[in-house]
Amino acid sequence: MPAFSQLSLSRLTSCHPELQALFFEVVRTFDCTILEGHRGEIAQQEAFLAGKSKLQWPNGNHNAKPSLAVDAAPYPMPSWSQVKDFIYFGGYVMGVAARLHAEGKMTYRVRYGADWNKNGRVSDESFVDAVHFELII
Repeated sequence: MPAFSQLSLSRLTSCHPELQALFFEVVRTFDCTILEGHRGEIAQQEAFLAGKSKLQWPNGNHNAKPSLAVDAAPYPMPSWSQVKDFIYFGGYVMGVAARLHAEGKMTYRVRYGADWNKNGRVSDESFVDAVHFELII
């Protein structure tokens, strides 16, 4: 059975308990890595300036304590150019999130960074962050 590395665990523990529950469920059947949980001011501004975030500090969901967002990817991590691999993983995560919500194990729904408008399509997005998952609070 897949399991998180110590680094992934430390990143995940900076996240909201519902994101932790979601990814502990995901990793049971789909090996993955946690790239980022909470993001401090310097990291947020760097992400914004690099075009990896649309929000400046302190307005990002990664900036909350605990973080309301997590960046996660399949493991081993594909090349960044393999967007379809990230989107496949994202669909799996979203399916698990929907199941946990339906079972009453999650209070909040999840938005995926490759489907910001939540219409089930990634082809109509102008900004794709295919590793980003956030709680809708």
